Amino acid sequence: MANRPKKFWRLVGAAALLTVPFIALSLDITEDDPSVSDSEILPKAANSLLLDIARTDGGFVAVGERGHVLLSTDGKTWEQAAVPTRSTLTTVSAQGASVWAAGHDGVILFSADSGRTWQRQRAQPWSADSQELTNGSPVLDTLFTSPTEGYAVGAYSLLLKTEDAGTTWTPLSVGSHVAAASVDMTASDSGTFDDSALELGAESDPHLNAITRTESGTLLVMGERGAGFRSADGGGSWSKLRLPYAGSMFGLLSLGGERVLAFGLRGNVYQTDNAGGSWRKIESGTDISLIGGTVGAAGTVVLVGSNGTLLARRAGEENFSAKHIQLGSGQTPALSAAVASDGGYLLTSDLGAVNTNVQ
Repeated sequence: MANRPKKFWRLVGAAALLTVPFIALSLDITEDDPSVSDSEILPKAANSLLLDIARTDGGFVAVGERGHVLLSTDGKTWEQAAVPTRSTLTTVSAQGASVWAAGHDGVILFSADSGRTWQRQRAQPWSADSQELTNGSPVLDTLFTSPTEGYAVGAYSLLLKTEDAGTTWTPLSVGSHVAAASVDMTASDSGTFDDSALELGAESDPHLNAITRTESGTLLVMGERGAGFRSADGGGSWSKLRLPYAGSMFGLLSLGGERVLAFGLRGNVYQTDNAGGSWRKIESGTDISLIGGTVGAAGTVVLVGSNGTLLARRAGEENFSAKHIQLGSGQTPALSAAVASDGGYLLTSDLGAVNTNVQ
């Protein structure tokens, strides 16, 4: 495998967020492997690293390190659920009471009751016996378009589709050998490479960080170093996209119609109004990498990142205004995801869940 810079792969702060149809397990996984070990119920789980959050029929589900899954009916008090993995969970999606959580070691979990009970649908931890490029690849984002149809994307161009609510996951291919602009990799006086030197380059089988769908059904996928793909036939075939910026994108938000927002490295934000046919830069006002976001009921777009960075754009506006999130303890959280809640937003961070209002 290629040795790549350890950029954000949904990593927040210093903590790691980190082919055939699959039913449950692949290869020979030992019973004590973290990917198939039951989670530990810990007293401080609600204040630990959380990487994503979703709203369900029963409230909210947040996921994070060590297989932590936290449930809340009001976004204020949280209870940890027992799940059949200790692998870090990076993403969660919901369709009503049906919830899917996924993450490291290729783990995908399913709950039919808003997160109260869980079963494992897939696990593929790294194995010395496997020659697959996606051997052990983490799942970095999921998208469910109905209670039965869904997609998962991850490292080394991992792309999976289910049409039976996750009972089976079938691999798809976006194509390999994605060309990107080259860059002169010149080290600084300290002997290290800065972000600008690491953000460009040619990659085959790029990490896929985010997936979304427009109202017409077009799927968009974005990943590292400017890699982007589009499918108009449910993932059966893909064409390459290229943003004006060749750095990594960590998230995608569907804004309605054929409009989609892409955001990522060094505060870069781009918008398309025609399902990826063309893109324009949106001024974010920050150079902090943006990791997650959501669209509120009134059309307000919220993006979050490290150093307590929260950006908001009201419906009808073009650019973002910034807000700095700080906890009552005086700590500044590294923010990873957001979801609209009654009267505000719930954010996940390296310090647990955070409630905030956006003016």
